Amino acid sequence: MDENYWLTRTELLIGKENIKKLSESHVLVAGLGGVGGYAAEAICRAGVGKMTIVDSDVVNPTNRNRQLLALDSSQGKNKVDLMAARLLDIHPELELNISNVYLKDEKIPEILATEFDYVVDAIDTLSPKIFFIKNCIERNLPIVSSMGSGGRLDPSQISVADVSKSYGCNFAQLVRKKLHSLNVRTGFKVVFSPEPVPKRVVVITDNEVNKKSTVGTISYMPAIFGLTVASVVIRDLINNK
Repeated sequence: MDENYWLTRTELLIGKENIKKLSESHVLVAGLGGVGGYAAEAICRAGVGKMTIVDSDVVNPTNRNRQLLALDSSQGKNKVDLMAARLLDIHPELELNISNVYLKDEKIPEILATEFDYVVDAIDTLSPKIFFIKNCIERNLPIVSSMGSGGRLDPSQISVADVSKSYGCNFAQLVRKKLHSLNVRTGFKVVFSPEPVPKRVVVITDNEVNKKSTVGTISYMPAIFGLTVASVVIRDLINNK
């Protein structure tokens, strides 16, 4: 066993053939917040050879309780640039495309014009999320989408299922309802939790762009959602490609 080869332990687990599959795969991660940041890093650490990361946000102080990229020293910096530097420091041979854009309207078809082996949806805002998912389905792109991680404390309730089988999550219900109106009812995996969210942890926000409420969130839940999302991507790539 070559301890100087950084993927030695991954290869020991999944084998050389699957290492090759991952090295030849291109994964898109849309959204680099609490869920997407952890998902992107875990996908990179598994040895995926090409990634595209998309986010237009900057780090703000309230991100520090849960987001991988959020430090006192990174406040005000672009998340996509921070993520890019981190991924390339982990995997210097990674072929990395970065896009500092807000995913909406015409930007979504532009991003999805590339052929991807898997897509991660870690978008927080409902309307762009719906349009993004619909465009992925229309292009037959394998996609896993994160539902709401906020307001929850129990990671043992996190589940993975086809979107049609999700339950007990208000955000997932909204996603299903909007997609139903667009004739999309099934065909992609979601990571969700049916754990009830107390009303007291949700605060309606005013005068914030693309945000109607703030939900209380604990440090570990978005991370576990993100790592679960990454596990779906990796397992599907090595089993099905």
